[in-house]
Amino acid sequence: MDIQTIKQRFGIIGDDPALNRAINIAAQVASTDLSVLITGESGVGKEFFPKIIHQLSARKHGPYIAINCGAIPAGTIDSELFGHEKGAFTDAKDTRKGYFEVAAGGTIFLDEVAELPLETQVRLLRVLESGEFFKVGSSKTQKIDVRVVAATNVNVQDAISRGKFREDLFYRLNAISIQVPPLRDRKGDIELLFRKFASDICERYRMPIPELEAEARDYLLNYRWKGNIRQLKNVAEQIAVTEANRKISAEALMKCLPPPASDLPMLYPGATESLSEREILYSVLFDMRKEVNDLKAVISNLLKNNETHTYSSPRTEIKQIAEEEFPEVTILPATATSKYAPAKNERPRPIQVETTVEAPEEESLSLTKKEMDMIKKSLDRHRGKRRAAAEELGISERTLYRKIKEYGLE
Repeated sequence: MDIQTIKQRFGIIGDDPALNRAINIAAQVASTDLSVLITGESGVGKEFFPKIIHQLSARKHGPYIAINCGAIPAGTIDSELFGHEKGAFTDAKDTRKGYFEVAAGGTIFLDEVAELPLETQVRLLRVLESGEFFKVGSSKTQKIDVRVVAATNVNVQDAISRGKFREDLFYRLNAISIQVPPLRDRKGDIELLFRKFASDICERYRMPIPELEAEARDYLLNYRWKGNIRQLKNVAEQIAVTEANRKISAEALMKCLPPPASDLPMLYPGATESLSEREILYSVLFDMRKEVNDLKAVISNLLKNNETHTYSSPRTEIKQIAEEEFPEVTILPATATSKYAPAKNERPRPIQVETTVEAPEEESLSLTKKEMDMIKKSLDRHRGKRRAAAEELGISERTLYRKIKEYGLE
């Protein structure tokens, strides 16, 4: 079965090469009984791949059971997975089959497998190595024939280093590895997915289908999408239902999306997203600009006060302040000599107090004007294409939109 047929059958949208590779691996490994570990961020659609593997395998007529390991309490997960004997614990009034026994002859999908307790990981390792397990409260070994497909959104190697996941279990599960790409690496599929989700919700409630403006499309494509496809679907449905204007602008999208982490002016511990050095420098300069201008205004006001009041000179002010603050120190005139006797044939060296207070000159080109000129030139150079201009300036598109609006360059 070719990739396009698989996509149509399982409702997968997109044509990104990394996505196609993941689907191709799932189709090729389906005919074997090897364990498969599917990795990828939360919301990328990992749940489609065990279905592909099961439906294209010889086990397709057997049961398919999907289990979210993170949703089962640690105290009962062994019983849920492997079953228990009557009287094994307080509420065990009857013998019960576990999910592995129910899935015999088919496929069991362990989602969020890294959330399994270490004791349960030992039991799972035994199933993968020998096809055997014990029910809780039983000493009798049971053979089982089941295909195991697991998935996780955590860094397994990091979990192993922290002692949260067994390394031997990882190698057993990772006989075949499938990496599902995040949505931000599938930019060519983002608009297609948005249209699909918006069309579905509009068709259900008989509403006109929204259309994206150029700026909104660019914003959508360059957003980080930490929640991936799940987040995009939520945004598309919210926009389709709540926006009265069917022409969706970038501002409308910003209302439904939290600010991307790349717009933060500082790095923080554990951050997975990095800022370019140029963007960090811009952020610092923009913050410093206002502080410098405020400081110049304060100095200018001080100088104006000196001119209007009967102060003899800045030198006199310094002398008065020094005499008040340090009465034990004698301030000599500029021509006074040192009280220490000069060396032979050495001319006396005068002690002078020199102060220079200069009024700040008007900046012919302030940082604001320089920044505005840079943005204008970049937009002109790229014929108004804001995405290209933002890349050249080394800032995010969101920052560029804000600057354009601030300086009235629209």
